[in-house]
Amino acid sequence: MTNFEELGLKPEILQSIQELGFEKPMPVQAEVIPVLLDADTDMVALAQTGTGKTAAFGLPLINKFDFSTKHTEAIILSPTRELCVQIANDLKKFSKYVEGASVAPVYGGASIDAQIRVLKKGVKIIVGTPGRTLDLIKRKVIDLSKVRYVVLDEADEMLNMGFQDELNGILEVTPKDKHTLLFSATMPREVEHIANGYMHNPVRITIGTRNAGSENVQHYYYLVHAKDRYLALKRIADYYPNIYAIIFCRTKKETQEVADMLIKDNYNADALHGDLSQAQRDHVMSRFRHKNLQMLVATDVAARGLDVNNLTHVINYNMPDELEQYTHRSGRTGRADKSGISIAIINLKEKFKIRHIEKAINKKFEQAQIPTGKEVCQKQLFHMIDKIETVEDNAAIEPFLETIYKKLSWLDREELIKRFVSIEFNRFLEYYRNAPDLNVTEERNESHRNEGGKTRRERERDRARKDCEFARIFINYGRKQGAVPQRIIRIINDTVGIREMEIGHIDIMDSFSFIDIEKSYVNEFLKAFGKRKDSRYVVEEAQPKSSRGRGEGRKGERDSSDRNERSDRKPRGERSSKGESKRKSDNGGYQSKNDSKTSWNKKSSKSDRRESKGRRR
Repeated sequence: MTNFEELGLKPEILQSIQELGFEKPMPVQAEVIPVLLDADTDMVALAQTGTGKTAAFGLPLINKFDFSTKHTEAIILSPTRELCVQIANDLKKFSKYVEGASVAPVYGGASIDAQIRVLKKGVKIIVGTPGRTLDLIKRKVIDLSKVRYVVLDEADEMLNMGFQDELNGILEVTPKDKHTLLFSATMPREVEHIANGYMHNPVRITIGTRNAGSENVQHYYYLVHAKDRYLALKRIADYYPNIYAIIFCRTKKETQEVADMLIKDNYNADALHGDLSQAQRDHVMSRFRHKNLQMLVATDVAARGLDVNNLTHVINYNMPDELEQYTHRSGRTGRADKSGISIAIINLKEKFKIRHIEKAINKKFEQAQIPTGKEVCQKQLFHMIDKIETVEDNAAIEPFLETIYKKLSWLDREELIKRFVSIEFNRFLEYYRNAPDLNVTEERNESHRNEGGKTRRERERDRARKDCEFARIFINYGRKQGAVPQRIIRIINDTVGIREMEIGHIDIMDSFSFIDIEKSYVNEFLKAFGKRKDSRYVVEEAQPKSSRGRGEGRKGERDSSDRNERSDRKPRGERSSKGESKRKSDNGGYQSKNDSKTSWNKKSSKSDRRESKGRRR
């Protein structure tokens, strides 16, 4: 297919996409649209972020529907409100000239009453986040009894965010003869469960290599000490004067801290995370899209679904907890056949993650050197000279030129150039005078290791853990809800944000988990969860295991006190069987999707208990 006219779309749809500047269908659109126009079918489509998936499923649906009737025929589910709004806006643009076309987004953080009023008028296509959609179904505002299509966009991320129960609840009230369209950037095991459990002989389309990153993205990593991470970020930002980037952090607290430091240091930056109101998020994104901000510091969840073109860089201030998240992050740049750069700022302990990502995305990372102060100054100087060379004459300054000439007539050519350059450039020279080398080599690290192969910091950490007294915490989040140690640690990071707090054993049961945390932080821990805006997690202190003493709970040990679990809080009827702790080290410290216990077909796992030791990184 060379153009949209050949796909068989209605003239009014072609008119709208021509106005949007669409010329040739992108690969995923060229593959998906003809199939959906030709037949009613289930589909699994694997394509990277930014490859045009919304148009791939949106255009055929608009083309098929009779908008003279008001009942809902399509429900499109997305993991975040930003993506929900983006999809709805795109569909409205696609259906601009289609008479009677109706599309409505429903998502949390906005007035539910206003959304109810829109839905009661009758909406053909609903775009929603899982939580708000299920809420409106329970209120009997959304009726899915006549739905023909269910679209799961970014299905992998919906599962990562723990929306399994909401998706089950929504899918259960849809007709059995509906068709399910599943779109995802990566294809972990949980997504395969959807295809196997809820779809019938789906057509499978893969654009590019399964779970691979974009071909247009170059991958670099910088090796620094953890304490120098922010200095390295500034050095990188200064070395690329035209940088237009998203900087990914792991927690909301860290996101805000990094953004605040950048703003304080006079960078055009701001933060995007879950604690912002919808109005604040819209304001930040408007500034970023209009390039009033050069750098957006964001969490993975907040950045999903951002429709931003021409990003030059994606910077991993901290590496993600799961392999697939790196694919999503790097996919924000290198879109629409344009090139992009993905940067990871790592310390020595994280270097092994780079090798595992390389294997997963089949791309090679190149180790780059943090620029020296002299290199940054040189880059900034020539950037300023380029701006002077390309500046356009402005007639508005003509009335002032005579006075300017008189004022500067005593300066010769060389002195005049020197002074103009110094005005802008002196601050860089001053800041980077005697700037240290931030690069770290593995050889330098080896000199600090003892005969046991541990660095001084690692030995200090081990001693601190041995002397630490732990308290046992109950949380109503278990294997059935998709709990794995990394996700639990991420929830703690997002909610509590105390980096100094030690975390010991994480014991995951079917419907709940136990977490050992440093005892002195229990009150702050419980208070932080009590302040969460949602009431999703029940967290309280549990009875300690009778056989566990101070300093126990090391990795690789067999816990012989499983029978003492009955002294802990446990839902009635819950059973736990003896299980041996084992470390998931074969996947480079990342939680393998194949190890996840998320179960779409509701089959129970063979063991009721898995131990894992977690420490926030």
